[in-house]
Amino acid sequence: MPDLKLAQLPDRTPVKLGISVTPDLHQALNDYAALYAQVYGREEPVADLIPAMLAAFLESDKAFVRSRRPPAEPTGGGR
Repeated sequence: MPDLKLAQLPDRTPVKLGISVTPDLHQALNDYAALYAQVYGREEPVADLIPAMLAAFLESDKAFVRSRRPPAEPTGGGR
């Protein structure tokens, strides 16, 4: 079998989650969607924006990102 440069793609099957939010958060999400449409000239449903918002939040949390890294391997040679 050929050795391809591109690894096999990971599972991209969407997982549907149902959540409840407070009325204040719901309004803030709608406000964000309205601002998004104003800035980018394209309306997107709140439900489509939330996954990107969550991903951006998780990627920006340095402690979380560090916690997901595999532990560093010891660098032998300590005589």
